[in-house]
Amino acid sequence: MRLTKPTLFTNLPVTCEGRDLPGDLFAQLMREDPSTIKGAETLMLGEMLTLPQNFGNIFLGETFSSYISVHNDSNQVVKDILVKADLQTSSQRLNLSASNTAVAELKPECCIDDVIHHEVKEIGTHILVCAVSYTSQFGEKLYFRKFFKFQVLKPLDVKTKFYNAETDEVFLEAQIQNITTSPMFMEKVSLEPSMMYNVTELNSVTSRDQGESTFGKMSYLQPMDTRQYLYCLKPKTEYAEKAGVIKGVTVIGKLDIVWKTNLGERGRLQTSQLQRMAPGYGDIRLSLEVIPDTVNLEEPFDIVCKITNCSERTMDLVMEMCNMRSIHWCGISGRQLGKLTPGASLLLPLTVFSSEQGLQSISGLRLTDTFLKRTYEYDDIAQVCVVCPFMSNEC
Repeated sequence: MRLTKPTLFTNLPVTCEGRDLPGDLFAQLMREDPSTIKGAETLMLGEMLTLPQNFGNIFLGETFSSYISVHNDSNQVVKDILVKADLQTSSQRLNLSASNTAVAELKPECCIDDVIHHEVKEIGTHILVCAVSYTSQFGEKLYFRKFFKFQVLKPLDVKTKFYNAETDEVFLEAQIQNITTSPMFMEKVSLEPSMMYNVTELNSVTSRDQGESTFGKMSYLQPMDTRQYLYCLKPKTEYAEKAGVIKGVTVIGKLDIVWKTNLGERGRLQTSQLQRMAPGYGDIRLSLEVIPDTVNLEEPFDIVCKITNCSERTMDLVMEMCNMRSIHWCGISGRQLGKLTPGASLLLPLTVFSSEQGLQSISGLRLTDTFLKRTYEYDDIAQVCVVCPFMSNEC
């Protein structure tokens, strides 16, 4: 027999108005009903608990518990009773018996009881195989088995999306949908990052120096509802310098999801390692390490560019700065940057100003590899807000 927690008893209240024919009869019957709440008889939920009436649904990540009882229905004493419980899945067979020691004897009308537990980690068909071997009073060794078949269902649908920032940060959006028929209390949804990253959860807001969940105080997920969780991953210091040359598939980490259902029954799921395809930067990656958010119109401001050689060969670079319609560079164009070995980086301070207000894109940088005579163009590197420092008609 499967062990599950009981449910709250529900009744169907029947009421009528006082001027109707039954009068106060229905109200009196509900007041006398022991399953109703005194003073709130019209509520469907009562004070009693209902034992499970059927096997119910078993979901991935929950703990399957079962009560096994071997009863001696005969009038004879049997000896050397060995009870064994195995759980057969599509990929393995697990022994769930708490003890593999035989019981010396079992008298008539007596029984051997055992409770087994197993955290379900596979979906699909499961078969509980209960085998009993014993010796009769005549010394004959006997054996029988019983099979209990049940299905393990999927409780959650998890989808992930990756967003690459202009820096080396990676944003992960996890969409979690409750595909069961009952509400869930989401106790914990966290991201365990790989050894390359540090993670910051973006699922709370700070109010009066206290963090408050974006989902409210009661984190319930109704059937078929979906919730989005957001995380920001930053490369650790020892990997930050290599982040510009990381290629191929990288491991981000795995999601750890813990929930509770009916009367506190807990379930837990861990996804497999989440992977993303590192963005391709070509032979040279150019990113902005330092740039102000807001600058004044026609006033020079400083930025710091980071140039990384993502190729497998040494480059001899020359940088040209081309003025655009609203972006104008200060300094000498055609500067020799020197040789840059594979995987090496170079920080380059530059000065620029804008001749137009509004949100302006930093564009117009050109890098030429003198070895291969190849030019790399970089436009729309970043954006900056340009404002007028004077409130006059001149602006």
